[in-house]
Amino acid sequence: MFRAISNNLAFFRQFRQRFETTGAIAPSSRFLAKSMTRFLAARGSDPVRVLEIGPGTGPVTQRVIPLLKDGDRFDIVELNESFVEILNTRFQQDKAWQKAAPLSEVHQLPIQEFQPDQKYDFVISGLPLNNFPADLVESIADTYFKLLKPDGVLSYFEYMYVRPVRKVVTRGDEKVRITRIDDIMQGHCDRHRIQRDNVWVNIPPAWVQHLAGGRETRQDDGVES
Repeated sequence: MFRAISNNLAFFRQFRQRFETTGAIAPSSRFLAKSMTRFLAARGSDPVRVLEIGPGTGPVTQRVIPLLKDGDRFDIVELNESFVEILNTRFQQDKAWQKAAPLSEVHQLPIQEFQPDQKYDFVISGLPLNNFPADLVESIADTYFKLLKPDGVLSYFEYMYVRPVRKVVTRGDEKVRITRIDDIMQGHCDRHRIQRDNVWVNIPPAWVQHLAGGRETRQDDGVES
């Protein structure tokens, strides 16, 4: 309980200081974390490679860790040094996390600069794309697919109706920025989406988009959580 309160306070401090890269007022709910790891939870018995991007204080990481098995690889990319410190401390001190420590590594750098030796079966991203310049969003989205295996799954979330509302109420450069971000991400969803979850129990409510790595497909839409 104390750790959860401490992590929430740390998250809120970073939200106030660095809204453009933190993007939310509170960590992801357990319902959002469950949705983000839906396809990882349905994995087979073979070893897998998992990449989490922008984990913050680790609410989704907490959900990933019990799903890992011997032979897996779990890489975490986080730019914020305060969150990196929290994550490394948890791998050192939290008993549940300690078991996954030999399989895991935290990397502090922009995701576009991350250069692993192999691609990933699962890419899970908590980056607040709506806060970024459109060119950066395009670069990050391209990086997602460069890091993902052709048969892998990308899962990321976005807060419900944020872009549609902003497209209506904003003007000038901000309207251009948010419209282009919407075009970029909707284009990827149109080509690769296999499922979208509606997560209402989160602050704010969110959509979780699940995209296939190499094939163009579209299936389930609007699964409730």
